[in-house]
Amino acid sequence: MAAQMAAKWSRESWQNKPIVQMPDYPDVEAVRAVEKQLRGYPPLVFAGEARRLKAELANVAEGRAFLLQGGDCAESFAEFHPDNIRDTFRVLLQMAVVLTYGGTLPIVKVGRLAGQFAKPRSSGTEVIDGVELPSYRGDIINGMDFTAEARLPDPARMIQAFNQSAVTLNLLRAFAQGGYADLHKVHQWTLGFLSNTPVAERYRQFADRIQDSLEFMEACGITAVTVPQMRETDFYTSHEALLLPYEEALTRNDSTTGKWYGCSAHMLWLGERTRQLDHAHVEYIRGIENPIGMKIGPNITADELLALCDVLNPKNESGRLTVITRMGAERVSEHLPKLIRTVKREGFNIIWSCDPMHANTVKSESGYKTRQFDRILDEVRAFFAVHRAEGTHAGGVHFELTGADVTECTGGAQAITDANLGDRYHTHCDPRLNASQALELAFQLAEGLKEERRQRQKEIRVAVAS
Repeated sequence: MAAQMAAKWSRESWQNKPIVQMPDYPDVEAVRAVEKQLRGYPPLVFAGEARRLKAELANVAEGRAFLLQGGDCAESFAEFHPDNIRDTFRVLLQMAVVLTYGGTLPIVKVGRLAGQFAKPRSSGTEVIDGVELPSYRGDIINGMDFTAEARLPDPARMIQAFNQSAVTLNLLRAFAQGGYADLHKVHQWTLGFLSNTPVAERYRQFADRIQDSLEFMEACGITAVTVPQMRETDFYTSHEALLLPYEEALTRNDSTTGKWYGCSAHMLWLGERTRQLDHAHVEYIRGIENPIGMKIGPNITADELLALCDVLNPKNESGRLTVITRMGAERVSEHLPKLIRTVKREGFNIIWSCDPMHANTVKSESGYKTRQFDRILDEVRAFFAVHRAEGTHAGGVHFELTGADVTECTGGAQAITDANLGDRYHTHCDPRLNASQALELAFQLAEGLKEERRQRQKEIRVAVAS
């Protein structure tokens, strides 16, 4: 570990390390040509934007804000449409409003958008009817169709992913700053959700309190006209830094600071399958100045986590590192407390976030890969309960979701059953929460944030009294 920290980093230094989850490109020269082309393109995001996100995440680390991260499991070329981008952005805004009210905290909004094209796989190949072909690794690498031609890794797909990401970012910036994010509009959308769900009354009182607050502010002269923050919002992008040739080609030196930034997204993360300390993905991500994330499962040891925190955030910078737990509903209470205590004892400054999706994936009786709404909610609740018990801040959540009315996860107010999964099962990889399920989850999460807020206030009163 000490040797790795002392070693000189460059955007190419990952190439000298062992690597996993990389496609086997048949034409190396074609890959180099694409990399050269991408190096000549403008950055997708800018260093100043990444620094602003890091500053907002510093507030999350210190308990003064909350991170909401969500979006597609894997973006696709086939489903690229402005309505899909708009609808996912919209549901994230709705969730943020509900969470802001519940926690009385600013919500840092980070989308799994404009770059989430590559997916890790448990096996390099798959077999169907006796035919073995390379696994589908996301549209930036190969095609989903089960044919030899589609499954051949094609470096030209990186160019298409870049172009789609650029257009997506342009649209997101327009939505965030052009009035679409007006707080009153967002809340009216939420009221529309309530009118169409069988559990409307369960959330209506909560929504009515939000409406009362908006009307009070308006009576005081706080409107979208007088306060631009009422109609604008900051929105950031993120994805897993999996395809390193693409990430390297979009790594830029910031002329104002002389530091290196990954300019494919504001935030990049390591996956559970690519966080090996001495491997290429850790080597790449340790050297960029962006805020970064790291997913961990129940098998990580406390020593492994400490070593990774040391390498990935050697200056112990607030807002730099988000640890995203993906443990499964029944294993959070067993494994998370020890990790929290160890990190707390060693004084590492990190954000704790919960990904309740990946460890709760099951195969349905009808053969679909799915996730159960109640299991997702159980893991989030357990995550909050552990942090309350440990006196630490449950800093964020990380969901795979879409604004479309898909039927990929069972349960929720819509009561999607196994028999319904085939109705609108559109994901290219893992099952996603639909808009209704995502917003329902936000109402549930708001209760957890309210409880955390009560605990903080209690601790303050006790401290003052003593």
